[in-house]
Formats: sequence, C-alpha cells, structure tokens
Amino acid sequence: MKVSDENALKGLVSFPQKAEQIAISGYFDNLDNLITLHQRKQSCNTLFINVWEQRKLSDIVDSVDTGKSKFDKEGSSGEYPILGSTSVIGYDDEYDYEGDFILTARVGANAGNLYRHAGKVKISDNTVFIQTSQNIEFLYQLLMQYDVKKLSFGTGQPLVKASELKSLELIMPKDKKEQMRIGTYLKNLDNLITLHQRKLSKLKNIKKSMLEKMFPQNSEMRPEIRFAGFTDDWEQRKLGDVADVTKLAGFEFTEHIVYSDEGNIIALRGLNIKNGQLILDDVKYIDGSNFSKLNRSKLYMDDIMFTYVGTVGEVAIIKENDRFYLAPNVSRIRIQSVDSPKFISHYMRTDSFYKSVIYPLIATSSQPALSMENIRKFEICLPRNREEQDRLSEWFDELDHLITLHQRKLEKLGKIKKAMLEKMFV
Repeated sequence: MKVSDENALKGLVSFPQKAEQIAISGYFDNLDNLITLHQRKQSCNTLFINVWEQRKLSDIVDSVDTGKSKFDKEGSSGEYPILGSTSVIGYDDEYDYEGDFILTARVGANAGNLYRHAGKVKISDNTVFIQTSQNIEFLYQLLMQYDVKKLSFGTGQPLVKASELKSLELIMPKDKKEQMRIGTYLKNLDNLITLHQRKLSKLKNIKKSMLEKMFPQNSEMRPEIRFAGFTDDWEQRKLGDVADVTKLAGFEFTEHIVYSDEGNIIALRGLNIKNGQLILDDVKYIDGSNFSKLNRSKLYMDDIMFTYVGTVGEVAIIKENDRFYLAPNVSRIRIQSVDSPKFISHYMRTDSFYKSVIYPLIATSSQPALSMENIRKFEICLPRNREEQDRLSEWFDELDHLITLHQRKLEKLGKIKKAMLEKMFV
C-alpha cells in the first residue's frame, strides 16, 4: 500500500502532554546512547596479540618542554590562544608553537592535571607541555591513567618539571594500531560522557529558570508562567497553619534508638537528604530500637523532610511507608490541609524561598540552626486551586526524574571508563 505525501500530511497524530514527551524522548535518547556505546565497545574488542613494552616518554614524543610566554592581561587580543596551566588564558597576534599538545600546570594546585589543545598557540611559562604528531589520544589516556600528579614534589607549592616528564617510563603496546584503537575508544567514551554532562547541565538550567518563572518572585502573588486555565492570585500562608512540624527529641534518641549497620528500618539523618532526594548509600538501621516510644518520629508517605542544623534547608519527600524514622537534625513536616505535600516540597527547594525565608534566619550564626518554631513561621505562597498545585508538582517531578536519569547514566559511564582504563592498560 502506498500513501501519498498529501494524505500523509493530513493524517492525525496523537501527542502526549509536554512532560510526557520529554520523558519519552529522554528514554529513547538513553537507549540510543547505550546502543552506540556497545557498538563502539564491540569494535574495540579486536584481538591484539602483540606484547607491550616499556618506553621513555622523551623517546616517543616530539617535545617535552616548558612554555616561554609571559601573559599580559592588558594586551590580551589577537588570533592565537595563549595556553595557561588549565586552559586558554588570553590571545596574541603571534604564535610560538603549532601542533597537538598535552599540557599541565608547572607549579601550583593544578600541577599534574592534564588537558588537550591543538593548533597554533603560545604557551605560558607556568605550563609544561608535551607535543607529539601521532597517537596523542592514546598517550593522553595513558598519562591520565598513570596520574602525572605523582611526579609533583616540593614542600610548598606542588611542582612538575619538564625534565621529570621526559624521564617518565611508560608501558605501551608496540603495535601503533593497537594504541590508536585504544585511544579512539576512550575518546569516544569521553565524548559520550561530555554529551551527558551537557544534557544534565541543560536540564538543571531549565529547572532553575522554570522555578523562577513558575513560582511568584519578590512578594508577588502571581507567577510569570502558568498552566492554561489558572488565573487566581496565590495566597500567603504560614507553614504551621497547614502542617504539623516536629523533630526527634534528644531523650528519644538516647533512650529509645539503637543504631546498626544492618537491618530494614532506616533512621534518616541530614546526610541522607540532598538536592531534593533521599541519598541512601550511607545509612543507619534502627531495627533493634523501642518503636513503641517512637510513634512521633515514624515517617509516612508524603511527609516532608527538612534539615535544620548545619546544612540547613535540604528538602526531600517520603515516597513509601514503614521504612523510615527521624534521626537528629532533621525535622518532619506533615501537611494537614488540602494542599499538596509535593508542591510544598518543590516550593521549599526554590532559590527564592531559601534567600527570602531561610537565609535571613541563619545568616549571622556560626553554627546554622533553626528551631521548630521558626520553621512553623515560614511564609509559603500557594495556589488557591489544588489542581494547579498538582500540575506544577507533576511537571517538576518529571523534570527531576529526567535529571536523575542523566545523573545515573553519567555515574554508569564513569564506572565503565574506570573499568576500561584498568583493563586496557598494563
């Protein structure tokens, strides 16, 4: 069966709401990237049977030296980059070197941290460089695995000398093709990591921008951007008027709670709450505690966690029952009105809320802390319509989910890179 262009354009296409479109697109982007990664990994698995050999760095590169340019900020203009200890620091009308370079700071905290650059350049006198015309990607990855920082020395500022680099003994494949394949594979992996880092940064910037535009700013009662159909002013409420706020009392902790490194029931501490999420890679279990005396600190779905000592203002929401209890330094906010706990959780994580409500209460304290009474007096701005609260919560939940997906993908790629470096180098 054939379909004409005209009929194809007349066909009806169903589209989900924007948040679902974003989630579906993100899912298939992740799937495509995984497929690409495994295709590249498979192409790198060609068997090489040649032995590896130990070579001195100065014997396999064109040059190892220290730059000679003095950097004058007042006269920084021109076509050619001036390379400093970590990146481009200026420009000039003339250049001293041309080619592919691996560079590091000669002295200071960045001594041993490597970066790449190619082209016509000047190089500052605080920068050590390696120049080579072949397989520079392999050499860069090999040096990253070696960790040039080990060469830095000195009781004061760390120092990496060109003479030390020249004498560096490295183990590498004799076969130039094997070097090239390893270098290309790891470069592709680095590119994939960079791609996800950029996507993650973009999503975080979108969230930051939309939090500013979809929540009222500067004592206003209406946000700049709203979902269609909602026009009413928002209303100002005290948190204590819509929620029960409490904490774990000191005597409850000392008399009734027993910490353990194993179990099922988790006491949520301040370090477990970060960036709107529960971070459960370092937890304390309390299965052996006297739960009959801890009813007030038992946590239920939709309870809001708020850190009130030390790192004040971290917020997260409980998503399941019968697993969590309060630990010291974390307060529990349980919404008792018809308002959305998820919405209030998102609202309390905005920069404007922190700057206007939380920061003024802790700015002058050497040990930041808030009382439960202060938390109950928090002024929060709420849409009058619960449906608008729910729509906002769902939108930001989807965005948070996408951000989490990219963070996990980055972590996974980082583990793959670490494992491949260990397996691909002697």
